[in-house]
Amino acid sequence: MTIEAAPNITQTLTNLFEEMLLETEASNHNESNLDLSHFLSALRVQSNSSNHEPLDFGTLIRLVDGFRNKLNLSRPIEPACTYCDGNIRDVILAYNSIHGYISLIVCFFGSLANTLNVAVLTRRDLAAAPINRLLKWLAVADVFVMLEYVPFAIYRYLILPGQREMPYKWAAYLLFHMHFTQIFHTASICLTLSLAVWRYVAIKYSDKNHILCTERRCSTAILSSFIIPPVLCIPTYMVFDIHTAVVLEPTGPMILYHVDSDEEGGLYQINFWVHAVLIKLLPCCLLTVISLWLIREVYSANQHQKKIRVYNACPSNNKAIKRQYKADRRTNRTTKMLVAVLLLFLVTELPQGILGLLSGILGRCFFKRCYDLFGELMDALALLNGAINFVLYCSMSRQFRMTFGQMMWRAHLHRWSPPQASHSDGQTTAKSSVP
Repeated sequence: MTIEAAPNITQTLTNLFEEMLLETEASNHNESNLDLSHFLSALRVQSNSSNHEPLDFGTLIRLVDGFRNKLNLSRPIEPACTYCDGNIRDVILAYNSIHGYISLIVCFFGSLANTLNVAVLTRRDLAAAPINRLLKWLAVADVFVMLEYVPFAIYRYLILPGQREMPYKWAAYLLFHMHFTQIFHTASICLTLSLAVWRYVAIKYSDKNHILCTERRCSTAILSSFIIPPVLCIPTYMVFDIHTAVVLEPTGPMILYHVDSDEEGGLYQINFWVHAVLIKLLPCCLLTVISLWLIREVYSANQHQKKIRVYNACPSNNKAIKRQYKADRRTNRTTKMLVAVLLLFLVTELPQGILGLLSGILGRCFFKRCYDLFGELMDALALLNGAINFVLYCSMSRQFRMTFGQMMWRAHLHRWSPPQASHSDGQTTAKSSVP
């Protein structure tokens, strides 16, 4: 249906807008502040009082947009945003085009690796240590993040680009995905911070370990790490919501659903300050200080061990000295492994905290132009951080390697061992077995 041939409500509205346009031109107004509520009122009256054929909404939308231009009705013009321009933008966009495939590979490997972490750290000889309990729940949080990221990556990067529609169900899932991953990733941050503080206390106040580093305090730290994140993420729940956009297609207007933040305001600023400062930058600063202190302790321990080796250059039969030397080396290896975990965390989380802080300071323009641009890269770094811990444990912890090897060997023997004769089988079973 065309505008010229439509003996219906569209033609009536066309005449109405022409009269309004002539009246505006006659009054010599260069810019019009015409209230479109008149148009909506006329639309309702005409729809109620007319028996014409149904309204062509596609034509109506084009009509409204055309008369808005004729009447010079000003739309809110956003200031030019030039953040994150240049070659760096082209590089990040090139990576974003392959992020879906990379993230799926990292998620599959990370889910398997963290499942193995949980299996090893729950062995009897490792489960009792508070440090291992913290590492176990850190692996659990990372598993939840990666398992939930898989359907998101499949739909977002493999299925959605080939579709023209953005349905409401997808927007609802995207909103759930954003809150779910943020909560569990924040729990991972809290557990990492608890891990660093725990190790600091254990070394700094080694004579009070039995008082400060108890099982109850460890359980409290783990429970708090999963309770605090949903509270810290409350501003995010209130800022982000499902929005709609209408686009004109050859087949007619189409409504697209997407997740976006509300307009800038006090809550918008609070959300980014909480996310950037409390969730990202503050833990990063604390971890930096603790990591530097632990690195210094590792260096001091190495120097101390060198002195012991020089002092005991001749073979000695003092079992107490040898036992203490082995204990110091084990403590030193554990500290080195935790320092590697903390430094990897800093490398992946600090850039995201800085971008979040700049989004709070510079406003929505920077968020839409830069934070969204680097979103896939930050996701990849966070996923890699959670996936690589298994490699660190295997490469830096002899006890972890031994326990993992024993677990795999037992599983192999259990799978290939011949069936055992049961007492109820009697002599017949015993005779039929292979000698």
